[in-house]
Amino acid sequence: MLPDGNTMLPVLMEKGLMQKITTFLWFDNNAEEAMNYYVSIFPNSRILGVSRHGGTVTVGTFELDGQKFMALNGGPQFKFTEAISLLVNCETQEEVDDLWEKLAAGGRRDRCGWLKDKFGLSWQIIPSVLGELMQDKETEKSKRVMEAMLKMDKIDIGLLKQAYEGTR
Repeated sequence: MLPDGNTMLPVLMEKGLMQKITTFLWFDNNAEEAMNYYVSIFPNSRILGVSRHGGTVTVGTFELDGQKFMALNGGPQFKFTEAISLLVNCETQEEVDDLWEKLAAGGRRDRCGWLKDKFGLSWQIIPSVLGELMQDKETEKSKRVMEAMLKMDKIDIGLLKQAYEGTR
């Protein structure tokens, strides 16, 4: 049930727009701005629907590269914390760089690929190769990768690979 007593869920379910588990994001009063911002950053993204009360969005659904989310203008009672984050699996350094800059704009850059966007939502911008390098059977290689990563804010694939090879 929405704060105005309305609900959008039956409509979404009827249209087949709901996935089994959907991330539901609580914003103070800028859910529409956040949805527009996020869909402008990720490819294959779109706003699926909004429910308005008095001209203001109360709840909306949007899709980021195939993953569905819901956004609520719920008021100032709750804020985002680092206890939950959205992890983006990146294939290239270019993708890491692009998402890092766009999502961190107006927010805060943190260690080990973490950032907080201008809405306070935490993200992890992580190259997929990091998992591969850290799971090597040669523990010394994995250890070097971990040590290199712990010194980084934005993850640098080239530096990770140098650490893995022992050339850094």
